[in-house]
Amino acid sequence: MTQERGKVYLVGAGPGDVAYLTVKAYNLLAAAQVLVYDALVDAQLLQCVPPDCLKLDVGKRAGKPSTTQAQINKLLVKHCQQGKQVVRLKSGDPLIFGRCTSEIEALKASGCNFELVPGISSALAAPLLAGIPLTDPVLSRTFAVLTAHEPEVLDWEALSRLETLVILMGGQHLPEIVHQLMRHGRSPLTPIAIIRWAGTPRQQIWTAQLGNILEQTTELSLSPAVIVIGEVVGLRKYLQPENIYLNEIIRQEPGETHSQLLPGNESTPTPQPMLSNFPPSSPLPLTGKTILVTRSVGQSSQFSDRLIASGATVIEMPTLEIGPPSSWEALDNAIAHLSDFDWLILTSTNGIDYFFERLIAQGKDTRALAGIKIAVVGEKTAHSLKQHSLQPDFIPPNFIADSLVENFPEKLDAKKVLFPRVESGGREVLVKELTLKGAKVIEVAAYQSCCPIGIPPEAELALQNRKLDVITFASSKTVQFFCQLTNNIFSSNFDISQFLEGVSIASIGPQTSKTCHVLFGRVDIEAEEYTLDGLTQAIITWATNS
Repeated sequence: MTQERGKVYLVGAGPGDVAYLTVKAYNLLAAAQVLVYDALVDAQLLQCVPPDCLKLDVGKRAGKPSTTQAQINKLLVKHCQQGKQVVRLKSGDPLIFGRCTSEIEALKASGCNFELVPGISSALAAPLLAGIPLTDPVLSRTFAVLTAHEPEVLDWEALSRLETLVILMGGQHLPEIVHQLMRHGRSPLTPIAIIRWAGTPRQQIWTAQLGNILEQTTELSLSPAVIVIGEVVGLRKYLQPENIYLNEIIRQEPGETHSQLLPGNESTPTPQPMLSNFPPSSPLPLTGKTILVTRSVGQSSQFSDRLIASGATVIEMPTLEIGPPSSWEALDNAIAHLSDFDWLILTSTNGIDYFFERLIAQGKDTRALAGIKIAVVGEKTAHSLKQHSLQPDFIPPNFIADSLVENFPEKLDAKKVLFPRVESGGREVLVKELTLKGAKVIEVAAYQSCCPIGIPPEAELALQNRKLDVITFASSKTVQFFCQLTNNIFSSNFDISQFLEGVSIASIGPQTSKTCHVLFGRVDIEAEEYTLDGLTQAIITWATNS
């Protein structure tokens, strides 16, 4: 049987937002089997691929270990030769400062089929989204696009004579850019705009003049940014929608009135530095943070979605597989005698899912619970119960199982309690405390949890290249299995605490934190409310204060 021939698509992702992705690029992402993407690719684009698509982050980041170009070339060739449909996703357009030549040469040398798919370059999109025209019949009959990655090799004398310059990768070299242009005759009154994170909700815009832009941007992060220099920058206040213009923060000189700054006024002065709210100027709180989310296989990605919505780049690493217990006998027997119990205690959505699955398998429905009171731990568990059209009789004020006993609404003397739980045990304190209060607790295995076989390549690369800022844990099991998985892929003398130096450990609550302290020696972030929303907020607070 002939193996299906693979193909590599070198695709331009555009400036960021999925709305600026071409239709062809979107369709290719939707059918991709392997996605190889750069650091500047917006996280929301990663959601366009199928769930089983292999996602490989090969982005190059300043100050952090990066995947080499040779490694990237080998990845493309390897997956193509395996018959995969590979999307190599690059920000902007793949052939505008996209370093595609080496990858194309490697693909051709290996006989791999490939195709170039254009994207909207940030050199064109960023000025447009900021309301700046690159050409004008009077002010700009030409413009040049350049990269300032290596400013020392540029012909600044020639560039300074051009009417409009669009500079990519220039944020770190802004002082040198300003120095060289003014040194070669450009007026210090020349308007300049810096557009950061163009085409995303994080977009920020600074406008000033060559002579004072450095004062306005001292100690600010200007990467990734597109810099526009030329008289056309002064046109943006005439070309933006009126409501956008009025939302700008304008620094006024003494004696200057707001009306003097409005379009159409002949006495409008040379633009002063301003920060635009187009889109909202404040970056999202987790912008620039890469977070590894450990979770159950097949679990909803709502937690990841919350983090992405706050600006984070999220890499998911399933560290827990949930399945049926080795035997249904104990649970089936309990369901057959439900009328004997006073209380049913449910501490997880997994326990609820498997309990009701087995209830239905035994030919029963929720009417079988008519005489039993139900206690749950946590709002998420309560919500899961409501999906079965049932309201819990008791939810403890703190979202931990130990709080359930302390705040139980009635005396437990001689009460018979059914507790479906994970087969491997757990919640020993809960069972012990209930028993001490006089309850007879019947524990039955409703499901089991085990460690997955391996780590997704995207997560493995991030761990090996130390590209992570935070690792999240929502249960003690995820902590334990994370350690087991990392020990499997690294050397036998692997020291997890040393390896995670510089990476913050985020825990959903005290029990999980206790396991983190045992295995990592520390916890850096702990949710005040022991929910995924609480964990998200704790990470945002940490990022804001760090």
